[in-house]
Amino acid sequence: MAASELPAYGSSKRKKQTRIIVIALLSFGMALLSLCLMLYVSKKKPKREGIILYNPGPIQDFTGSENDDLELPLFRFATIAYATDNFSVKNVLGKGGFGQVYKGILTEGQENKEIAVKRLSANSRQGLHEFKNEVLSISKLQHRNLVKILGCCIQEEERMLIYEYMPNKSLDSFIFDPNRSILIDWPKRFHIINGIARGLLYLHQDSRLRIIHRDLKASNILLDYEMNPKIADFGMARIFGGDETEAKTSRVVGTYGYMPPEYAIDGLFSVKSDVYSFGVLVLEIVSGKRNRGFCHPDHNLNLLGHAWRLYKKARQLELIDKFENESCNPNEVLRSIHEQLCIILWKNINALIPMEAKEKPRA
Repeated sequence: MAASELPAYGSSKRKKQTRIIVIALLSFGMALLSLCLMLYVSKKKPKREGIILYNPGPIQDFTGSENDDLELPLFRFATIAYATDNFSVKNVLGKGGFGQVYKGILTEGQENKEIAVKRLSANSRQGLHEFKNEVLSISKLQHRNLVKILGCCIQEEERMLIYEYMPNKSLDSFIFDPNRSILIDWPKRFHIINGIARGLLYLHQDSRLRIIHRDLKASNILLDYEMNPKIADFGMARIFGGDETEAKTSRVVGTYGYMPPEYAIDGLFSVKSDVYSFGVLVLEIVSGKRNRGFCHPDHNLNLLGHAWRLYKKARQLELIDKFENESCNPNEVLRSIHEQLCIILWKNINALIPMEAKEKPRA
């Protein structure tokens, strides 16, 4: 047969091969595109792989012997980012001088653990000094009335502290809120006072290192599920070594209204500074009123001056928050007020009230 009469076999074969090659190239291109997309998504939102710890080697922020004493697990940034849903606004628990605090959920085995992540802000009033101070001080502490730190994250420019989550937030959100104050009767308040006292005793006397908190206030007392108090925020804390009992600083830190006069004026601080702050805090817990901003129609005294005035007139029970009246134990309330005014605050009370109000305390 002539070639012109034969079927176009070669042409058909070439077309089939061309189709196979095109399909193969398209499949490869789709696979490559899918792979690129998966890599992009994994970078934006990493997969949850449980609590990922790592050892980054020498940490530039912790040099010398301090680095050897670091006893905290280190978390990867990707782990914390996923736990907080990439630091979502809906997970913000609060904001302070350090930066924002986020709620997060870490996977530990088959269980989820709630955490609070304290993230150092680039515009923070506090900086790396406070971050290092908190890590190095609280990492050595363990007590039921101190907030537990689970670890930290130090990766590139990120600095974060990871704490146990406190569902009832801070004490000030209860005692100073007219709506929530009714939820804590006197037995709960007395339990909180005793818990804070136990935590302070541990810091000052029973821990491996003597630690002065220097910023003890209602917003730095966190409450767990059972309303147990835990002292938090050790960014301003100072570690005392050996027989050191007092120090002086030119950089006064803390919160006005909780500072003793010798610290606010001369920069002198010791365990007595925390005890003074504790005294102010106890009076706030009893009364449900802030020391700073306290206003009374009969005088211009602050809460401490008002409490001292009532004490001299033997009318201390008038200081009690109205929400405690039905549940209060008068003996416990009077003991709390007496201890703060007569033992804790007496050496400094004269610096806080007008001259005409000063009188010697009764025996």
